[in-house]
Amino acid sequence: MGAGTKAFDVSASQVILHVLIAVAALLWLELNGGNRLIADRLFAWEGGQWLLKDHFITSVLVHQVGKYLSMMMWLATVASWWIVRRKKELITWHRPLLYLWIATLASTVLVSALQSLTALDCPWDLVNYGGSRPYYGLFDARPAGLHDSGCFPSGHASAGYCWVALYFFCASVAPRWRRTGLVFGLALGGIFGISQQLRGAHFASHDVATLLTCWLTAVTLHFALRPRTDAGH
Repeated sequence: MGAGTKAFDVSASQVILHVLIAVAALLWLELNGGNRLIADRLFAWEGGQWLLKDHFITSVLVHQVGKYLSMMMWLATVASWWIVRRKKELITWHRPLLYLWIATLASTVLVSALQSLTALDCPWDLVNYGGSRPYYGLFDARPAGLHDSGCFPSGHASAGYCWVALYFFCASVAPRWRRTGLVFGLALGGIFGISQQLRGAHFASHDVATLLTCWLTAVTLHFALRPRTDAGH
């Protein structure tokens, strides 16, 4: 966010490449049966049922405790920002912390908003996986009046993937840790997302869309806040 982070900026060509990779993955998952191929394998592996839907590890430890862990991390970030903004000797941490709590919050809010706009079901709602509804993909025409579950993108995965913003935060305050920050966000989102797939709550494309949303939000806010940060120093 300051002058020292310029070497770690993500270029426009890199962002375009990330988007193209994500779009290619979404097209394969949604149009070429990738979603159902993966879900079929998981469903069969669990014995023709979502055996892990209510399992302690997936349902309680990862889903519930994981959600609160991410929330506590966000609150700690806001509290840290509030503290350092009052201490002149910590002023260099002010803008990076401001960026981090805004980026993580914006990512989860945006994913939640997209869920309300898209009409997609969870795997466990569908006939092939023990539910009662037919399968409709992201690009399929859905009959009017057919209730949906608001399962796209993956809301729970956003509580993990939102922390990919740590890449830019670390680039500001501790550049050698920037990749560690990125890996942490990817790993946390991956754990949350895969756990939800094992429960039958989401298809793989839901997680890809969530990661793309969180990464683009992190990149956009990094560039949006950086001029103000540089000007402030």
